[in-house]
Amino acid sequence: MNEKIYDIAIIGGGINGTGIARDAAGRGANILLLEKGDLASGTSSASTKLIHGGLRYLEHYEFALVREALSERERLWAIAPHIIHPMRFILPYRKGLRPAWLLRLGLFIYDHLGGRKKLPATQSVNLHKHPAGQAIDDMFVKGFEYSDCWVDDARLVVLNARDAANNGADIMPHHNVAKLERDGKFWRITANENGKEHIFCAKSIINAAGPSVANLHKLSGEHSNLGIRLVRGSHIIVPKIFDHDYAYFFQNPDGRIFFAIPYEDDFTLIGTTDQDHEGTLDEIKASDEEIAYMCTSASDYFKIPVRQEDVIWTYSGVRPLIDDGSGRPESATRGYSFECDGGGDNAPILSIFGGKITSYRHLAEEALDRMAAHLPRMKTGKWTSTKPLPGGNFPTDGRAALVQNWAAAHPWAQQSWLKRWARSYGTLAENWLSNAVSQSDLGQDFGHGLYAAEVDYLIDQEWARHSDDILWRRTKLGLRLTPEQVKNLQNYVEKRIMT
Repeated sequence: MNEKIYDIAIIGGGINGTGIARDAAGRGANILLLEKGDLASGTSSASTKLIHGGLRYLEHYEFALVREALSERERLWAIAPHIIHPMRFILPYRKGLRPAWLLRLGLFIYDHLGGRKKLPATQSVNLHKHPAGQAIDDMFVKGFEYSDCWVDDARLVVLNARDAANNGADIMPHHNVAKLERDGKFWRITANENGKEHIFCAKSIINAAGPSVANLHKLSGEHSNLGIRLVRGSHIIVPKIFDHDYAYFFQNPDGRIFFAIPYEDDFTLIGTTDQDHEGTLDEIKASDEEIAYMCTSASDYFKIPVRQEDVIWTYSGVRPLIDDGSGRPESATRGYSFECDGGGDNAPILSIFGGKITSYRHLAEEALDRMAAHLPRMKTGKWTSTKPLPGGNFPTDGRAALVQNWAAAHPWAQQSWLKRWARSYGTLAENWLSNAVSQSDLGQDFGHGLYAAEVDYLIDQEWARHSDDILWRRTKLGLRLTPEQVKNLQNYVEKRIMT
């Protein structure tokens, strides 16, 4: 048994769990975070990669939800300019669907609801004259250009965990919680790690288990009054369809929407779907119907059809939405709610239902506000809105300058490598780059700018334990490495961990 008594044990290593861990550790609380798999191995790495208010939520009258998310966009951009950047979206007007005046009204509200300061406003565009109009069918003439932000979602999770650890939190991936026992004012938590049983003691628990939130709540012996609706969202990755930096927001005749977004320089990301999910949460995949739906939807807009054989990769995640009785899954609220049980003579457990990645930081503050009465030693000052995440200690427009400085200091490094390092790590890349005089100083070459020095950093500082952790979450190089290169990387990781 671990003899340390934690103020809070957080269960769930997604964006909500790591965001709460960062905030609470920075306020002086003793924090434990347990995750059954790798950090961000579930829903939090399966998003559409956007920091956005959710334009389509306006037509469901979720103004408070949209306002909260919009107010977070520029805050998150400011604290994480390495992994978040502004993106302009093109919304074509399509006859027979939402009228142009309604789209313009919605975008006017979107521009003014959340305190936008640095992001440019919406403007109407003639798609026959706009660069983004060249890739889509000539039938689309009128459109709108508006702002949101792009984010590397998995890295957002890992960087929150890294900052929590920097402030003293114990971050423990690959610890599957098997038992929760309340013993008066304490919780006794049993977790399994590779066949080993570990027991931890905490004054309180925050259940941030995402799609498994209801199961974990039951494990604590408590009854929930909130229902959870599991909705699967799937995405496809195809070779680059267009050669510009704009993204697209498209409407479908069935009322759904989807995005087409530039992805990792050479690809296009298309998604998402909304399907009620049944069955296991262990292996979540896009169905053939979802893949066909996205290909057909994209082909209705782009001049070059998107075929199923073009799909290089798919990924899917299950969103744990509050069951508000909505008929269609895309209509279910993306808001969040808390349920707190215990307190007084009984150790409390706070469970989080719902939420979206853009609102994670604000959700963390609210969660800790609700736990403050149970944790008198925790500082009350809020701090996460202005303190940069690790590696993000430079201006919002400073990423290009970072690449330029590195290029001058390391002329042997390819520009594509430097850009990837800057947008993934920011100044953290200097951990392995600053002392490198030549390419050979970075160690074994696994391909496409991935060297042993970076891999060592990811193992030592970012909890990577498998090649998949590195290739699909810490980086996106799984799209590029050959099977032989992946095997070489896995062999290296296994040897490195054993030493």
